[in-house]
Formats: sequence, C-alpha cells, structure tokens
Amino acid sequence: MKKLVLSTIAALGALATALPAAAQELTFWSWRQEDKAQYEKFIDAFEAKNPGITVKFEAFEATNYNTILSTALAGGSGPDVMFARAYGGLETVASGGYLLPLDKDNVPALANFAPAALAAESMRSDKTTYAVPFASQTMLVIYNKDVFEKNGISEPQTWDELVQVSEKLKAAGIMPFANGTATAWQNEVVVGGIASTIMGRAFYDDLMGGKADFTDKRYVEALTKLKEISKYFPDGFIGLDYASAQQLFSSGMAGMFVGGSYELSNFKKQNPDIKLGIFATPGLKAEDEKLVAQYFDGGYAVNAKTANKEAALKFVNFLASQEFGQMFADGLNNISAVPGVTFRNELLGEVAELNKHSIPYIMLVHFRYGEPSGSVLLQSEIQKLLSGKATPEEVGKNLTTGLANWYAPFKK
Repeated sequence: MKKLVLSTIAALGALATALPAAAQELTFWSWRQEDKAQYEKFIDAFEAKNPGITVKFEAFEATNYNTILSTALAGGSGPDVMFARAYGGLETVASGGYLLPLDKDNVPALANFAPAALAAESMRSDKTTYAVPFASQTMLVIYNKDVFEKNGISEPQTWDELVQVSEKLKAAGIMPFANGTATAWQNEVVVGGIASTIMGRAFYDDLMGGKADFTDKRYVEALTKLKEISKYFPDGFIGLDYASAQQLFSSGMAGMFVGGSYELSNFKKQNPDIKLGIFATPGLKAEDEKLVAQYFDGGYAVNAKTANKEAALKFVNFLASQEFGQMFADGLNNISAVPGVTFRNELLGEVAELNKHSIPYIMLVHFRYGEPSGSVLLQSEIQKLLSGKATPEEVGKNLTTGLANWYAPFKK
C-alpha cells in the first residue's frame, strides 16, 4: 500500500511538471477602438509564445476612457494591463498608486528607450516610470501629391513660398488648406503644425528655462503668421468640424491639411488612392531650421492590484520588445516608440526623419499638469484669434496669465 501511495505521488508530481501552469486570462483596456482587429493579431502572436496566458482586449470610446478607467481603478478593480495617457494624464492615474512602477529590472527593454519617451510616462516628482511608451505623433503639413503635381507645385522652402503655393491652389479652384476650428483640439494642432518653425527652437529653450513666456515676440510672431495663413482655410472654416475637414482633404478638394502623423493612416483608409506627401512648415528664410512638433502618445501600464502580476509583466515585456514595435509600425502605420524599429512605410520613414528636427508639442507636453490646462487655454484663444476676436499679443498675454494660476515660472 505504501509503495502504491508513493508511486501515485510520484506520478502526479511528474504530471504536474509536464503540464503548463494554470491558465491565466489578462484583461487589456484601450481607448483605440479603431485598432481592435490589429491588436487582436498582436495578442495572437504573444499567446502563441506564451501558452497558458490569454489576453482579452477591450476598447472604449476615447472621450469616456479616462473616466471609465479611473472609476474602475478607484474601486479596486480595472484591467490587468491598460493603455495609459502620457504627461499630465499619466500623473493623474499614477499619483493615486494605481499603477505598478516599471524599471529595467522588471522590463529590461526600458533601458533602451529614448529619455523623452520615458519622461512622457513618468512622474515628474520622482522620475518613476509607470508605462511602456507606445507611439510618437508629429504635427506637420500633409499634402496631396497629385494635386501638387497637376498644378506644378513643389514643397515650399520659405514662408513666402508657402503663401505662393496657397495662392496658386486657390487660383486653380482648390482649397489650399482643409482645416477648420469648430473642433477645439484641432486649434492646438494647427499651432503645432504651422507655428513651430516660426517660434523656433531658441524660444522653446528660453520658455523651458524660465527666460520667456507666451508674450515673447517670437511666439507672437508665430501666431501672427498663423493668422495670416488662415485666409487660405476654407470659407466658413470657423464652423468647420474635424470630420468635415478630413473629408475635404481626402476627397481632393483641398491641397493641404495641417495635422498629426496619425492622419496618414486615416486618409489612406478614407481614400486608398490618395498619394500623400509631408513637410515641416518653412521659416521666413530657406536656411531657417524647419521644425515639427512632437509628443509621445500614451503607454502600456500594469494595474498595481493585478492578481496576475507575473503574466501581466510578461505581456508588457512583449509590448516593449522590438518584435512588437515592428509589428506595431507595420500593422498600424504609426511611429512606434520602441528603439530599433525600421519603417517600411515610406511616409513613416519621412516622419522619422522630420522628428530629428523637432520641438515638443508644447501645451500637451508641458502645460497639462494644472488647471486651467495650457491646451484648453490655447484651443480657446486660437478660436478667438482666427475669428478676429483677439490679437496675437492678446492671445500670448491670456495664455501667460491663465497658466500663472499654477505654473510657478509665470507667477510675478
């Protein structure tokens, strides 16, 4: 009898060794509903290499995501792994202790990420990182190559040439720019895409060094040029919303669109035949450094209270890998934040080159940490500027005064 018990125990032990660990299901939340099918392919690749771990992807409407996530985490639940916002949006969640700190010990690949990417997913107070950065976005000018070629137009190299391009398109019965201002966040986009070169890198450095604020003549000049070029926006652009502006461009009715690099994939979906080009808005002189505005667009975080910590970290390590970064770039036509990724899409490669001459997308990166946020202020002020209800000088003053409520360098 004793031998039978011992042999049974041995057999069960051998069986336990041969079987995989108990299956674990991870929940993975996102605000990217449009990417659901592609993420399920990414998850299939992970699951194939990690038997016993399954990942359930759930995407929510983007405007409600922050509330849904915060409510769940505050209630002690929420997903195992989640999309996390960047900058101020990240701090709102991380400061509550809801996210697991990440470092080179539990996610070794983080050691290779760009400092600016990690800063987007870290607390400013202690530099602790809470998410693996997943993408960068770039504000620039997108143009219709066929429209340009048909009208004998080349990419402008100076501000005066940009005006000439706009005049030539207008004379040909084509809207120069498709942009409108009825969708508030688009007003911030046009500042990043149009005004970055004019305000210049030196202004940005002085702003961050406490030597300048938004009343600076370089920033005011940039807003003046934005006001000037808005005469080439569609008639009635003050009431033109984002979706309608996209349609004007994707249909070929407009030659240019000031937007983010994320629009490249959107426009190809709307019109598979459209041929796209991109450029950084030029400066007053051809030799001026042409700048785009860049930011990092969220990351992948782990719930501090997950019951599946080991499995969640395995998944996040996969999301930090070059293998995933390459799939992300290829599958979503987006700029992965993972180092070492090559961009097989020609336009993405061009965006990556433009990013070598960039400044941060200022309000999102630096001024969303208090109330009123810089983005909310800027979006409202640009609406006033472009509708003739405020001057560039007034906009600069209002931005500085509003931010002085919480941003110490502007307090006087």
